[in-house]
Amino acid sequence: MVWSAQSGQRPSAAGPLVGAPDATEPEADATRRRVARSILQHGPSTAADLADRLGLTSAAVRRHLSALELSGELTTREQRVYGARGRGRPARVFVLTDAGRRTFDAAYDELAIKALDYLSRRVGPGAIADFAEESLAPVEARFDELEGHGDRAERVVEAFNHAGYAATLKPLASGQQLCQHHCPVAHVARAYPAICLAETRLLSKLLGSHVQRLATIASGDEVCTTHIPHPVAVAIEERKSS
Repeated sequence: MVWSAQSGQRPSAAGPLVGAPDATEPEADATRRRVARSILQHGPSTAADLADRLGLTSAAVRRHLSALELSGELTTREQRVYGARGRGRPARVFVLTDAGRRTFDAAYDELAIKALDYLSRRVGPGAIADFAEESLAPVEARFDELEGHGDRAERVVEAFNHAGYAATLKPLASGQQLCQHHCPVAHVARAYPAICLAETRLLSKLLGSHVQRLATIASGDEVCTTHIPHPVAVAIEERKSS
């Protein structure tokens, strides 16, 4: 037991000192990575969401969230509510900052941007669009490999997850919303928007439908979102039956 001569108070023998770690630093760092990755994969999350997903106590989660906020990897905002709002203030959710996303990026962004700068100067701006489409070829190849496993939207999600985009699907009255919670090339795409345009064209091709890009991480949004409308034939049939 430790005696604090300055405060004159003896800490309780029932638990650890306030502020004392309850795990070694490597263990704590590994758990913080799990917390951050959960937000990366699932999008903005409350402390309760994280505790439930990771099997941690609320106190432990909040301790790791505080550390990630102090390091600049997380920030908070009010939870966005869609539809009718209930009483009370919206919950606070934790979201990754640019610095937090960069810890998961394996690409060498600065080198990639310099390489594209060189390509644009030597060959011309059109070469960037060609390069962007070529870089997405593995996603299309993975989509083709999954033929017969789920519908087109499910195969798109799996193909983009295979490439590290942490994609999910959300049902909507008008169709579906594709959410990509991570973009491995976000900083490069910020310098060269042709990369996002090529990705949108590929989504339309794979889904066999017009799609609408609503938000992108490259432009400063928290998640890349793309609206996938119901097929026209389905929409006509629904109107006939109503």
